Amino acid sequence: MTGTLSENATARSLIDQLPLTLSFSDYGGQEKLAELPDPLSLDGVPAGDDADPLTIGYYAPGQALVLYYEHVGYFRGIVRIGTFDDLAAIRDRSGRFTATLSLGA
Repeated sequence: MTGTLSENATARSLIDQLPLTLSFSDYGGQEKLAELPDPLSLDGVPAGDDADPLTIGYYAPGQALVLYYEHVGYFRGIVRIGTFDDLAAIRDRSGRFTATLSLGA
C-alpha cells in the first residue's frame, strides 16, 4: 500500500522517524492505530480536525499514527498528515497487524 504525506511539521517529523515497524489495532470500527515511539511535532498545525476515509492522521494525545477508514467528526488532537490509497486493505483487516512504514523511491 502507498500513501502521500502532507507538507507540514507533523508529517516531516514522522519522516524523520522512518523506517518504522508498528503494531496496528482497530479502534471503534472506524480507524486502525499504532503508538509511535516518539511524539510528532505540532508546530503550525490546527489544534484539531476531522478525518475522512483514506486519511493518515496523528492523534497527539495518544501519540498514535491513525489510518482512518470511516469518517470521524472533529476531535481536538487530530492532525491530518496525509492520505493512503487502498481503503479495503485497511478497512477489511481484522485483528492486530504489523506494518513497516518507509519512504518510497
